[in-house]
Amino acid sequence: MRRRPTRAGQAGFTLIELLAAMGIFLLVCGAAFTLLGSSQQRYRAESQVMSSFQEARLGLDQMVRDVNDSGYPPPSFNDGVAGDYASTPFAWSPNYLVPTPCTLGGSGTCTTPGDFDLIIETNPNPQDGGPVQWIRYQLQGPPAVPVPTLMRGMAPKTAGTDPTAAFTGANALAPFVQNVVNNAAQPIFSYTCDTPTAPQPQPPPCSSAGADNAPANIREVTITLVVAAPVPDVTTGQQHLVQLIGRGRRVNPNK
Repeated sequence: MRRRPTRAGQAGFTLIELLAAMGIFLLVCGAAFTLLGSSQQRYRAESQVMSSFQEARLGLDQMVRDVNDSGYPPPSFNDGVAGDYASTPFAWSPNYLVPTPCTLGGSGTCTTPGDFDLIIETNPNPQDGGPVQWIRYQLQGPPAVPVPTLMRGMAPKTAGTDPTAAFTGANALAPFVQNVVNNAAQPIFSYTCDTPTAPQPQPPPCSSAGADNAPANIREVTITLVVAAPVPDVTTGQQHLVQLIGRGRRVNPNK
Protein backbone atom coordinates (compact mmCIF):
# COMPACT_ATOMS: atom_id res chain seq x y z
CA MET A 1 0.00 0.00 0.00
CA ARG A 2 1.47 3.30 -1.07
CA ARG A 3 0.97 6.57 0.90
CA ARG A 4 -0.24 9.60 -0.99
CA PRO A 5 2.53 12.12 -1.12
CA THR A 6 1.90 15.33 0.87
CA ARG A 7 2.62 18.87 -0.27
CA ALA A 8 5.68 20.34 1.23
CA GLY A 9 3.92 23.68 1.80
CA GLN A 10 0.69 25.62 1.11
CA ALA A 11 0.44 29.02 -0.58
CA GLY A 12 -0.65 31.97 1.71
CA PHE A 13 -0.99 35.77 1.71
CA THR A 14 2.07 37.86 1.39
CA LEU A 15 2.82 40.74 3.74
CA ILE A 16 2.00 43.24 1.01
CA GLU A 17 -1.40 41.66 0.42
CA LEU A 18 -2.18 41.76 4.16
CA LEU A 19 -1.21 45.41 4.39
CA ALA A 20 -3.33 46.27 1.35
CA ALA A 21 -6.34 44.41 2.76
CA MET A 22 -5.91 46.12 6.13
CA GLY A 23 -5.70 49.52 4.46
CA ILE A 24 -8.91 48.94 2.51
CA PHE A 25 -10.64 47.72 5.68
CA LEU A 26 -9.57 50.84 7.58
CA LEU A 27 -10.79 53.09 4.77
CA VAL A 28 -14.18 51.40 4.75
CA CYS A 29 -14.45 51.60 8.55
CA GLY A 30 -13.41 55.26 8.52
CA ALA A 31 -16.03 56.14 5.92
CA ALA A 32 -18.70 54.24 7.84
CA PHE A 33 -17.87 55.97 11.15
CA THR A 34 -17.73 59.37 9.42
CA LEU A 35 -21.17 58.77 7.94
CA LEU A 36 -22.46 57.58 11.31
CA GLY A 37 -21.07 60.64 13.08
CA SER A 38 -22.59 62.97 10.48
CA SER A 39 -25.94 61.22 10.83
CA GLN A 40 -25.83 61.56 14.61
CA GLN A 41 -25.03 65.28 14.35
CA ARG A 42 -27.88 65.82 11.91
CA TYR A 43 -30.25 63.87 14.15
CA ARG A 44 -29.27 65.95 17.19
CA ALA A 45 -29.66 69.17 15.20
CA GLU A 46 -33.07 68.17 13.87
CA SER A 47 -34.17 67.04 17.32
CA GLN A 48 -33.18 70.40 18.78
CA VAL A 49 -35.04 72.22 16.00
CA MET A 50 -38.17 70.20 16.74
CA SER A 51 -37.75 70.76 20.47
CA SER A 52 -37.40 74.52 19.91
CA PHE A 53 -40.46 74.49 17.65
CA GLN A 54 -42.56 72.60 20.20
CA GLU A 55 -41.47 74.89 23.05
CA ALA A 56 -42.29 77.96 20.97
CA ARG A 57 -45.62 76.49 19.85
CA LEU A 58 -46.70 75.77 23.42
CA GLY A 59 -45.55 79.21 24.54
CA LEU A 60 -47.42 80.93 21.70
CA ASP A 61 -50.62 79.01 22.49
CA GLN A 62 -50.41 80.07 26.14
CA MET A 63 -49.92 83.73 25.23
CA VAL A 64 -52.87 83.68 22.84
CA ARG A 65 -55.07 82.17 25.55
CA ASP A 66 -53.99 84.82 28.04
CA VAL A 67 -54.76 87.62 25.57
CA ASN A 68 -58.17 86.09 24.78
CA ASP A 69 -58.96 85.99 28.52
CA SER A 70 -57.69 89.51 29.23
CA GLY A 71 -60.07 91.82 31.07
CA TYR A 72 -61.99 89.11 32.94
CA PRO A 73 -63.96 89.74 35.07
CA PRO A 74 -64.71 93.16 33.51
CA PRO A 75 -65.17 96.37 35.55
CA SER A 76 -68.94 95.76 35.67
CA PHE A 77 -68.11 93.14 38.35
CA ASN A 78 -66.61 95.88 40.53
CA ASP A 79 -67.35 95.02 44.16
CA GLY A 80 -64.86 97.47 45.62
CA VAL A 81 -62.10 94.84 45.98
CA ALA A 82 -59.32 95.47 43.46
CA GLY A 83 -58.35 91.80 43.20
CA ASP A 84 -61.87 90.65 42.28
CA TYR A 85 -62.13 92.30 38.86
CA ALA A 86 -59.96 93.52 36.00
CA SER A 87 -59.82 97.30 35.79
CA THR A 88 -58.52 97.04 32.23
CA PRO A 89 -57.54 94.17 29.90
CA PHE A 90 -53.90 95.27 29.71
CA ALA A 91 -51.95 97.02 32.43
CA TRP A 92 -49.45 99.73 31.57
CA SER A 93 -46.50 101.59 32.96
CA PRO A 94 -45.90 104.34 33.83
CA ASN A 95 -49.01 106.09 35.19
CA TYR A 96 -51.19 103.01 35.55
CA LEU A 97 -53.02 104.70 38.40
CA VAL A 98 -54.11 107.77 36.39
CA PRO A 99 -57.30 107.78 34.27
CA THR A 100 -55.53 108.83 31.06
CA PRO A 101 -52.92 106.18 30.25
CA CYS A 102 -49.74 106.49 28.20
CA THR A 103 -49.65 106.16 24.41
CA LEU A 104 -48.37 103.18 22.42
CA GLY A 105 -45.74 102.78 19.69
CA GLY A 106 -43.38 105.13 17.91
CA SER A 107 -42.78 108.11 20.17
CA GLY A 108 -45.30 106.81 22.71
CA THR A 109 -44.73 107.13 26.43
CA CYS A 110 -45.44 103.51 27.48
CA THR A 111 -42.69 101.21 28.64
CA THR A 112 -45.32 98.47 28.72
CA PRO A 113 -47.24 97.47 26.66
CA GLY A 114 -44.35 97.57 24.24
CA ASP A 115 -42.71 95.63 21.44
CA PHE A 116 -41.13 93.19 23.90
CA ASP A 117 -43.07 93.69 27.13
CA LEU A 118 -46.75 93.02 27.83
CA ILE A 119 -48.81 92.83 31.03
CA ILE A 120 -52.22 91.14 30.85
CA GLU A 121 -54.83 91.65 33.57
CA THR A 122 -57.18 88.71 34.03
CA ASN A 123 -58.32 85.91 36.28
CA PRO A 124 -56.67 82.84 34.70
CA ASN A 125 -58.48 80.38 36.99
CA PRO A 126 -61.98 81.71 37.66
CA GLN A 127 -63.25 78.24 38.53
CA ASP A 128 -60.92 78.21 41.54
CA GLY A 129 -62.22 81.51 42.84
CA GLY A 130 -58.74 83.02 42.83
CA PRO A 131 -57.90 86.71 42.51
CA VAL A 132 -57.20 88.66 39.34
CA GLN A 133 -53.58 88.36 38.27
CA TRP A 134 -51.11 90.44 36.32
CA ILE A 135 -49.43 88.16 33.76
CA ARG A 136 -46.27 89.61 32.30
CA TYR A 137 -44.25 88.58 29.25
CA GLN A 138 -40.88 90.27 28.83
CA LEU A 139 -37.92 89.53 26.55
CA GLN A 140 -34.59 89.57 28.40
CA GLY A 141 -31.05 88.97 27.20
CA PRO A 142 -27.48 88.93 28.51
CA PRO A 143 -26.31 89.77 31.09
CA ALA A 144 -29.69 89.26 32.79
CA VAL A 145 -29.95 85.74 31.34
CA PRO A 146 -27.36 83.65 29.40
CA VAL A 147 -29.35 83.55 26.13
CA PRO A 148 -32.22 85.77 24.90
CA THR A 149 -35.26 84.43 26.73
CA LEU A 150 -38.92 85.35 26.84
CA MET A 151 -39.79 85.48 30.52
CA ARG A 152 -43.19 84.99 32.13
CA GLY A 153 -44.52 85.76 35.57
CA MET A 154 -47.77 86.11 37.49
CA ALA A 155 -48.50 88.47 40.38
CA PRO A 156 -51.74 89.26 42.21
CA LYS A 157 -53.31 92.55 41.20
CA THR A 158 -52.79 95.01 44.04
CA ALA A 159 -54.56 98.32 44.48
CA GLY A 160 -52.30 101.37 44.32
CA THR A 161 -49.35 99.47 42.80
CA ASP A 162 -47.62 99.99 39.48
CA PRO A 163 -47.81 96.56 37.78
CA THR A 164 -44.11 96.50 36.84
CA ALA A 165 -43.21 96.67 40.55
CA ALA A 166 -45.17 93.51 41.36
CA PHE A 167 -42.82 91.01 39.68
CA THR A 168 -40.25 90.54 42.42
CA GLY A 169 -39.48 87.90 45.02
CA ALA A 170 -41.84 84.95 44.75
CA ASN A 171 -43.50 86.63 41.75
CA ALA A 172 -40.26 87.17 39.82
CA LEU A 173 -40.26 86.43 36.09
CA ALA A 174 -39.13 82.93 35.08
CA PRO A 175 -37.82 81.56 31.75
CA PHE A 176 -40.67 80.71 29.39
CA VAL A 177 -39.26 80.37 25.84
CA GLN A 178 -35.50 80.36 25.27
CA ASN A 179 -33.42 81.51 22.30
CA VAL A 180 -35.97 84.11 21.21
CA VAL A 181 -34.10 86.29 18.69
CA ASN A 182 -36.70 88.90 17.75
CA ASN A 183 -35.24 92.35 17.16
CA ALA A 184 -36.41 95.89 16.51
CA ALA A 185 -37.31 94.97 12.92
CA GLN A 186 -39.44 92.05 14.12
CA PRO A 187 -41.12 92.84 17.46
CA ILE A 188 -42.81 90.14 19.49
CA PHE A 189 -45.97 92.15 20.15
CA SER A 190 -47.89 94.45 17.83
CA TYR A 191 -51.28 95.94 18.63
CA THR A 192 -54.54 97.11 17.09
CA CYS A 193 -56.83 99.48 18.98
CA ASP A 194 -60.54 100.18 19.21
CA THR A 195 -61.41 103.78 18.35
CA PRO A 196 -64.38 104.75 20.52
CA THR A 197 -63.99 108.47 19.74
CA ALA A 198 -64.18 107.81 15.97
CA PRO A 199 -65.45 104.24 15.30
CA GLN A 200 -63.93 102.41 12.33
CA PRO A 201 -65.00 99.14 10.64
CA GLN A 202 -61.68 97.48 11.49
CA PRO A 203 -59.44 98.26 14.48
CA PRO A 204 -56.36 100.11 13.15
CA PRO A 205 -52.79 99.72 14.45
CA CYS A 206 -52.63 101.49 17.79
CA SER A 207 -50.03 103.93 16.47
CA SER A 208 -52.64 105.05 13.89
CA ALA A 209 -55.54 105.30 16.33
CA GLY A 210 -54.99 108.96 17.14
CA ALA A 211 -56.61 109.98 20.40
CA ASP A 212 -57.53 106.35 21.07
CA ASN A 213 -53.92 105.13 20.99
CA ALA A 214 -53.89 103.82 24.56
CA PRO A 215 -53.41 100.44 26.27
CA ALA A 216 -57.01 100.42 27.51
CA ASN A 217 -58.19 100.37 23.88
CA ILE A 218 -56.10 97.40 22.70
CA ARG A 219 -58.32 94.95 20.84
CA GLU A 220 -55.90 92.49 19.22
CA VAL A 221 -52.32 91.45 19.89
CA THR A 222 -50.31 89.86 17.10
CA ILE A 223 -47.55 87.68 18.55
CA THR A 224 -44.49 86.78 16.48
CA LEU A 225 -41.88 84.44 17.92
CA VAL A 226 -38.55 83.94 16.14
CA VAL A 227 -36.70 81.13 17.92
CA ALA A 228 -33.20 79.87 17.14
CA ALA A 229 -32.14 76.25 17.54
CA PRO A 230 -29.34 75.85 20.14
CA VAL A 231 -26.83 74.53 17.53
CA PRO A 232 -26.21 75.62 13.91
CA ASP A 233 -27.26 73.55 10.91
CA VAL A 234 -24.66 70.82 10.26
CA THR A 235 -24.82 71.30 6.48
CA THR A 236 -24.75 75.08 6.11
CA GLY A 237 -23.30 76.07 9.47
CA GLN A 238 -26.02 78.73 9.72
CA GLN A 239 -28.33 79.29 12.66
CA HIS A 240 -31.62 77.45 12.17
CA LEU A 241 -34.61 79.72 12.88
CA VAL A 242 -38.28 78.94 13.51
CA GLN A 243 -40.92 81.67 13.18
CA LEU A 244 -44.41 81.32 14.62
CA ILE A 245 -47.24 83.84 14.45
CA GLY A 246 -50.43 83.93 16.50
CA ARG A 247 -53.17 86.44 17.18
CA GLY A 248 -55.05 86.97 20.41
CA ARG A 249 -58.23 89.00 20.55
CA ARG A 250 -59.68 90.53 23.69
CA VAL A 251 -63.28 89.39 24.05
CA ASN A 252 -64.19 90.95 27.42
CA PRO A 253 -65.71 94.44 27.49
CA ASN A 254 -63.99 97.45 29.01
CA LYS A 255 -67.06 98.30 31.11
